[in-house]
Amino acid sequence: MRPRQSIAEMFSTFLQFDADRFGGWVYDGKLRRSIQNCLGQISQTQHSENFWAIYWHKNWQTQPSSLTLGHLSAYLQETCYWAAQRTIPQFASVQCTLSDCFQMAIAEVPKILKGCDPDQRASLKSYGTVAFGNIIRDALRQKQEIDFCNDWALLLKLSRKQLQESLKSSGLTDEIMARYLLAWKSFTDGYILTKSPKARKLQKPDDATWDIIAQLYNRDRLTQLNPSGSECNRETLEKWLLFCAKQARSYLYPVVSSLNIPKAGQADGEWQDDLPDTSNQESLLADLIAAEEAETQKNQQQEIYNLLVTTLAKLPPQSQQLLQLYYQQGLTQQQIAKQQEIQQYQVSRQLSKTREFLLLAITKWSQEKTHISPTSNVVKHISAVLEEWLQNYFRNLSAKES
Repeated sequence: MRPRQSIAEMFSTFLQFDADRFGGWVYDGKLRRSIQNCLGQISQTQHSENFWAIYWHKNWQTQPSSLTLGHLSAYLQETCYWAAQRTIPQFASVQCTLSDCFQMAIAEVPKILKGCDPDQRASLKSYGTVAFGNIIRDALRQKQEIDFCNDWALLLKLSRKQLQESLKSSGLTDEIMARYLLAWKSFTDGYILTKSPKARKLQKPDDATWDIIAQLYNRDRLTQLNPSGSECNRETLEKWLLFCAKQARSYLYPVVSSLNIPKAGQADGEWQDDLPDTSNQESLLADLIAAEEAETQKNQQQEIYNLLVTTLAKLPPQSQQLLQLYYQQGLTQQQIAKQQEIQQYQVSRQLSKTREFLLLAITKWSQEKTHISPTSNVVKHISAVLEEWLQNYFRNLSAKES
């Protein structure tokens, strides 16, 4: 691979593959004009690679945009390429090309930017090297696991939510989908009753197990399905379950096809050659995504507000009064202790317990709704946001009452 030399090239060119190998660097016109304008406005003494990496990263953190993301995605092209090349040999049994792994990892640049702290010693490239490797390894491990699973093992690995989403994507009616979900539940319950499931060693149910699965389905359909429908035999249930496995595999673990694959029956030309040239146009998709993300964020903020208001109402009257005295009336802990005729440390302890109760409610919500793991940094951030919310909420209450 030819390394990029100039700052303009580092922050405005993208890697092009040729038969799953490095094929060269391609300029993005908009990014090139942007970085050249910036270079002309800032003194030559600050034209270092690290300076511009930090510059664009901080710009992205304070005001994310497609432009800043584009510059940083361009900058991390080499890092992602070498991470993919080092990681793929660790999974010889998985059929995945270098270009596929590269594209899969580079798509996660926003996630990497969120995780990287510019105030730490590690540079963006150093952090990206580790992060890209982890992303590719996780994806290949998942692919490897699913490739080894037969349909019956896959069905036992699925959650109800995963299967429901997979079936919904196929366009089934609610009535048919309910039958398939009940068949899957009968299968998992029946299989566990008769066997001891072990990963990758699960076999097709035997006749005795099929009898139990059919019995469970025909029993539960009377109470769980509306309409309950007719009784099902093992052949019908097997057909339904195989459909569920096929749909889940294609929906949750789709086959990735590279745009660098040559066209069938042609010596020259790849599928990506048919893509329209949009290098000089604003991305309509990026605008749509930004609008959708803004709407999603607005809805999530309203959900959190409703959650906290509901959780506050569930607090004991003593805790609610304590919050009102502290946040709404602005009393200090010492003043509250004197008014309530208790010790100051008791006020502090009760406030902490009340905040922890609210914090736990938000943390559980974030896990269920946004799938954010409650790491120490995440909890610390949520705690700070909660404190600000409590101050604003009770301040607004005071304004309404006055």
